[in-house]
Amino acid sequence: MHEQLNQWDFVAAAYVIGITGTLAMVAWSVTTMRRAERRRDASRRKTSQ
Repeated sequence: MHEQLNQWDFVAAAYVIGITGTLAMVAWSVTTMRRAERRRDASRRKTSQ
């Protein structure tokens, strides 16, 4: 008796890993962008006073 591997399990796992990684990178980028914008705004307020 020989059991074959189901390739769709690996395909689904690859999609899950890819989508999760992409969403994590987008969240990280948005967070970093907002932090940088806040620092820029604070810097502009200090120089204008």
